[in-house]
Amino acid sequence: MASSPLLQKKQLFHTGAHVYRIPALIYLAQHRTFLAFAEQRASTADEKAKEIVLRRGEYKPSANLVQWQEMTVMRMAQLQGHRSMNPSPVYDETTGTLFLLFIVVPGQVSEQHQITTKTNMARLCYVSSQDQGRTWSPATDLTNSAIGPAYKEWATFGIGPGHGVQLSNSSRRLVIPAYAYRILKPHKKPSPFAFCFLSDDHGQTWKMGNFTTMENTLESQVVEVGVHGQRVLYCNSRSTHKLRVQAVSFNDGMDFLDAQLNPTLVEPPHGCHGSVVGFPSHPKSDSADTWVLYSHPTNPSEREDLGIYLNRNPLDPKGWTKPAILARGLCAYSDLQYMGPGPNGSPQFGCLFEYGNYNEILFFMFTLEQVF
Repeated sequence: MASSPLLQKKQLFHTGAHVYRIPALIYLAQHRTFLAFAEQRASTADEKAKEIVLRRGEYKPSANLVQWQEMTVMRMAQLQGHRSMNPSPVYDETTGTLFLLFIVVPGQVSEQHQITTKTNMARLCYVSSQDQGRTWSPATDLTNSAIGPAYKEWATFGIGPGHGVQLSNSSRRLVIPAYAYRILKPHKKPSPFAFCFLSDDHGQTWKMGNFTTMENTLESQVVEVGVHGQRVLYCNSRSTHKLRVQAVSFNDGMDFLDAQLNPTLVEPPHGCHGSVVGFPSHPKSDSADTWVLYSHPTNPSEREDLGIYLNRNPLDPKGWTKPAILARGLCAYSDLQYMGPGPNGSPQFGCLFEYGNYNEILFFMFTLEQVF
């Protein structure tokens, strides 16, 4: 990593009476506001998740730092008797509505129990905010309307975690990545396949896109990229193949084609969540209109050494740079956001990530010039 100091480093969540995992970050550029979400748990185990928590931050350009408010528990983002997991925010710029999609699971029923018994008990919900996350609507259960009969064909499912996107074309479609453990054969263990939940009416209703063609694809993020005037949706997925999987959609997330292992982006043995975010390419560049930044642990054996990778030609799986190390040591899930040009004109980003042995969740702010 370049010798320039980070613009800001801040501990947002720290293990004490509770454990905090599964970071999700969104930046509302019009309001210069960050929202940082996490799961509050009794322990690191998934089945010990309890509630979703939030910290709001206001970006101060004059000081070039984010001023964070105290943590709040999202009481609305719950169904009685269930634990809330996988925070996945998306912002509708047309209506000014912020959505937080999440899943809920009864009590301490584990994901593995659902997979083993082939009994889907997860549900899909959302809350929304009209005031940039200060107040929230009651929870809406989308499971029946968004998934329908396919629900019984899955052992379980998840979304995100991390930010979704709104497309820039006339549809203004909202996109939330997801994955489901499909029961394809009675005597075969269910396998996960990535797909997306989509809304074409500003979040009033949601529907499913189609599954990627490669199995064992899990937590994903998507980014809209421009390549010589054409807009496509790029998907980057966690896998158990020891490499990341990428796929591309030419119909706004309904179908993802050409799913392939990425030879440059390694996974630890059981995989790990990673994040992608797009931003305008350098004006003098003759590459793609959109460049993509990606964050993920760089060690192929352990969840260690969080790296930042850059791809100036996002559809080229070999186009990724070698990683710049953002944080050394144990690191896991992360979420990136593009903030716009920084003080010196270099693209500026925020990154929220798990650090240590799941002891804390940190926020780093940095510019592209600082890492590449």
